[in-house]
Amino acid sequence: MKNLLCIILVIFTLVSLTACGGKTKEETGAVFKPALDTGTSCSITVAGSYDNFEALEAEFDKFNEIYPNVQLSYVKLDDYNNVLGTTLESNDKPNVFFSYTWMMGNEKYASVCAHMEELSDSALGLNLDCIRPGLLNHDAEGYVFMAPVFSRTYGMLVNNDLFKKEGLSIPTTWTQLMTVCEAFRSRGYASPMMGYSLKSSGSFMYTAAYPLFAAALAENPEALALANELDPAAGEYMRPALEAVEQLIQNGCIDMNECDKIEDNYTKVILRFFEGDVPMMICAGDTVSGTKKRESQSEAFASAPFDYAFAPIPLTDDGGYFIDSPSIQFSVNKNCENLDMTNEFMRFLITSEELNAMASVKRLVTPTKDLSFDTVYAPFGQVPAERTIFPEVIGIKDPLTVQIRVAAFRVGKGEITIDEAVAMYGSFE
Repeated sequence: MKNLLCIILVIFTLVSLTACGGKTKEETGAVFKPALDTGTSCSITVAGSYDNFEALEAEFDKFNEIYPNVQLSYVKLDDYNNVLGTTLESNDKPNVFFSYTWMMGNEKYASVCAHMEELSDSALGLNLDCIRPGLLNHDAEGYVFMAPVFSRTYGMLVNNDLFKKEGLSIPTTWTQLMTVCEAFRSRGYASPMMGYSLKSSGSFMYTAAYPLFAAALAENPEALALANELDPAAGEYMRPALEAVEQLIQNGCIDMNECDKIEDNYTKVILRFFEGDVPMMICAGDTVSGTKKRESQSEAFASAPFDYAFAPIPLTDDGGYFIDSPSIQFSVNKNCENLDMTNEFMRFLITSEELNAMASVKRLVTPTKDLSFDTVYAPFGQVPAERTIFPEVIGIKDPLTVQIRVAAFRVGKGEITIDEAVAMYGSFE
């Protein structure tokens, strides 16, 4: 009777777990189920601007486990933005192609957009619900023509082991950041924070300033309209961002002489961080994508590895911001050959499991709602919704970003004052 009772309890427990969410993938429908003949033979090409795309090729291999006779390939188009329209009209037109939000409504890319399939059509079965809503670009009628594959943001690489070694906590407010930088300096760290500073493009000044400027505009639609129109009156909204950059340098958080030794904002930034003596390295998520591959390329890191993560820069006493923008998006060429199988591949790809897998290989920010799967980006998953900004949703346009990028760089370099930068808004090139 005791044995029988134990068996009954085990069965009851298993049933309860299933009822409480412990369902198998088959039961939840998470397992991809082919909708076409798995013996179909055809070719699918994805065109983009990456030199190589190992993460996507890994997805090709997975898809071929289901459809073994489908030939999938990735091709890089040189001078991508200028040749894409012609390529979509050619005999070798791709099935899927990289697309960007700024293409929509741009006359130069009207022919490109005309080729885009409407992806929110329920008949396609794409699981767009797995993507953070603010990353999905909707047109005036609510249609979606681009599926985000990766997203980007701005922040700082943090050497967690250095903070532990010095008995310090990773700062989450501006006051804490100032205190931590002073503590590191008192212990012999010449530049507690670093970043690329040789040119305005990709400089740490822009990376630090842009989130604050975007936040100021997000709170004031009228200011955003002025900023997009490059009206000089919008310059005043840059002031808090420019002041933050200036204070980081003047307060000794950043040693400009050391930063000027970094020759580019990608490989050299990563390798400098891997030297192990920089507590915080300001950079964009696109730079972080190169960290995994370069861990083995850094002799310093290989001999003395350390734990690190990517976190928001706490530029206010309420914390930092999560600027959440799509990086690479996929669009389907509705005029391509083998459209049914192309949509089948997209249905396979646009799921939390596959998008997270690609982000993990490429080490870019996943566009899905699950930011915790990669510990490097986990800090951004803790940013509250009210401090998460989707630039494309609120309507920030590219010309505006040029103004804050150049202004922050020139103020950081000491070439102009904050007052001068504010007055010059709209004139920076």
